[in-house]
Amino acid sequence: MTRVALAALLLASSIIPPVFAQHFSSSSTEVLNWLQKIAAAPRNYNYTGTFVYSSGNHIETSRIIHMVDDAGEHEKTEVLDGAPREIIRNNDEMRCYLPESKTVVTEKRWLQTVFPALLPQPLTNLDDSYIVKKGGQERVSGYACQVIELVPRDDKRYGHKWWVDPHTGLLLKAAVMDKDRVVEQFVFTQLKIGGEIDKELLKSDYSAKAADWRTTNLVSSTIGSGKLGWKVQDAPQGFKKIIEMKRNLSAKSLPVSHIALSDGLAAVSVFIEPLSKHSFPPIDGFSPSQGAINIYIRTVADNVVTTVGEVPPATVMQIGNSVISHKVK
Repeated sequence: MTRVALAALLLASSIIPPVFAQHFSSSSTEVLNWLQKIAAAPRNYNYTGTFVYSSGNHIETSRIIHMVDDAGEHEKTEVLDGAPREIIRNNDEMRCYLPESKTVVTEKRWLQTVFPALLPQPLTNLDDSYIVKKGGQERVSGYACQVIELVPRDDKRYGHKWWVDPHTGLLLKAAVMDKDRVVEQFVFTQLKIGGEIDKELLKSDYSAKAADWRTTNLVSSTIGSGKLGWKVQDAPQGFKKIIEMKRNLSAKSLPVSHIALSDGLAAVSVFIEPLSKHSFPPIDGFSPSQGAINIYIRTVADNVVTTVGEVPPATVMQIGNSVISHKVK
């Protein structure tokens, strides 16, 4: 699965050196206002463009059309490299078309963030985990951009560097940073902000053919706090549980327990499922990373605990190792 599709659908090593910032420093009101503008921009403007994702030797190009009307947000993203795929979003409802496997995957957007909409709304406690700094101005894709940096207050999360259109607040470039090393980045190579968009352009190119395709519905049902029978006992400072749910996942016959945590920007998901009697148990440890996404697997009481997040390996390991079962009251 490509990086864009993985981020959109939530599914899919050495320890990252620590990045420390002084805990007593505070972000200015001005830069925190910039964050509010960045969070609101993708929900307020029409835009069309082509952006490139890169991490190491992997490069992936996507085309995006985004429209806002009285009914909310409507978006179409096409991955242009490798296996064709297309993601259609209407507000929080998403459909991913995979023509090579003749599959349609439907999903509700929970904590997933996809470039350029990287900040959730409402913003909560970002200043507790990051020092937000205003940098200089740099030119990206023909736009003079304001640089905003988010420096992590500890080694449990990555840093971020964003290039922002000052007029709209839209991100034109975004890099995930480990000190001075770019872990992954997105950048618009072509972009038009504003103007009318024909609704026909937002329709899937595969909708007619897809009537005969297999549909996988990753339906989620939320559950009251503590009702799953599992909990994260030792989450890193700043990470709070956002939701508990049961999810249907691709290639899984039964729903999987899911606990989601966030520090206001970085999200981590914990999936718990019983060991299959018909297959070999997985090997505990890290799975290959995909850019900033790290995956850690651990077997607990005849269950497989998979922790996935856009955080350093040490963080997914700490969270995964602190997952314990408990009696449901």
